[in-house]
Amino acid sequence: MLRFLDQLPFPILIVLAIFMLLAPFHPMPHVVEKILMLKNGQLHRPIDIFDLVFHLTPLLLLGLKWWLSQSRP
Repeated sequence: MLRFLDQLPFPILIVLAIFMLLAPFHPMPHVVEKILMLKNGQLHRPIDIFDLVFHLTPLLLLGLKWWLSQSRP
């Protein structure tokens, strides 16, 4: 897994993370909708939880890649 993450360039991960955070563009991004549902205690259905994780995965991968690049000499 880490070898795969090392092979992904930062610019591709950045673009993918931005795109997934903003998709769909109209009427409201899914991440915003799901975080509001989570805040209100309405995030119960497995499909909603999967959707939140799906849209946050590129951002999590970007954070992990950045963290690993900072901890290596």
